[in-house]
Amino acid sequence: MPAPSRASSASSADSNASAARTTHDDRDAAIDRVLASINARVKQQHRVTVRPGDAVSIPRGSVTLVYVIEGDLRVHPNGPRAAVPDAALAAHDDVRHLSIGDAQLFTGREAHALRVDEHAFVLLSSLDFTEATAHVLELLPDTILVRDLPGTEPAVAALASMLGPEVGRPAEACADQAGSSIVCGMMANTVLVSVIRAWAIRGCAPDGWPSRTNDPFLDRVVEAIHADPGRVWTLEDLARTGAMSRSVFAERFRIATGTSPANYLTDVRIRSAQQLLAEGRGVSEVSRAIGYTSDDGFSRAFRRRVGVTPSAWRSGALRASRA
Repeated sequence: MPAPSRASSASSADSNASAARTTHDDRDAAIDRVLASINARVKQQHRVTVRPGDAVSIPRGSVTLVYVIEGDLRVHPNGPRAAVPDAALAAHDDVRHLSIGDAQLFTGREAHALRVDEHAFVLLSSLDFTEATAHVLELLPDTILVRDLPGTEPAVAALASMLGPEVGRPAEACADQAGSSIVCGMMANTVLVSVIRAWAIRGCAPDGWPSRTNDPFLDRVVEAIHADPGRVWTLEDLARTGAMSRSVFAERFRIATGTSPANYLTDVRIRSAQQLLAEGRGVSEVSRAIGYTSDDGFSRAFRRRVGVTPSAWRSGALRASRA
């Protein structure tokens, strides 16, 4: 067979490079969309000193972010086992050592415990993912580890080191003042999203991440909702986008995401509304932009999911941006 010409070889190389760039760009865009959709509420958040003999429990079912502000600690799987004062346990293969500047997110599939040889000062942030974000947890492993967060995200690391009150001392941040819970939630979400982003862009995520549903047909639907949350979506529209019948689509969507298409759409709209309100947009303008025909309907839906009215959330977000 004749050898391929130099021109055809160059053309093939260019095509391969273009395809690689497209794949990379698509993955980056998918990561951006997933990170933008994450929204978690703070259940409990504080900074605490861990001393020898202490065993800080991270129970199964708890989404917890740990950031090491000072010192070193060990992460043991299975809380009860980790509480056994066995010196050999520290060298076990399942034990992970964390140092100053390391961040670890526990997604709640297994129980863990934190222990130290000397001491450590850590941020413990217990989080509750909203319904629209909960399915993201299914795409994440049991734990996410990011070493040396200050090395790549110094501003985020500085924020993490100041979140929550220090146990045993008067509250220094997020005091009981108007709008404080909103501000605290925004700061905690910033740290959370930054840790997941660092994990992804450092190449720690599995191949293909982040598929939202692990189903390419449902991924099309979810991407369409996020791309245009203000559209008047019907079940027929969504099913058609996923190339399915209505009944098959509704069942597959619920199994993959844990919620109905209608509830998912509402939560995406509310998240989009939060972003627009944080930009200073008016409540009526935002209501129309995300597909609501009345401000009252929008306000009711927003309050059910966020806990405050759109105007109150907007005020808190604007205060936080000026701080």
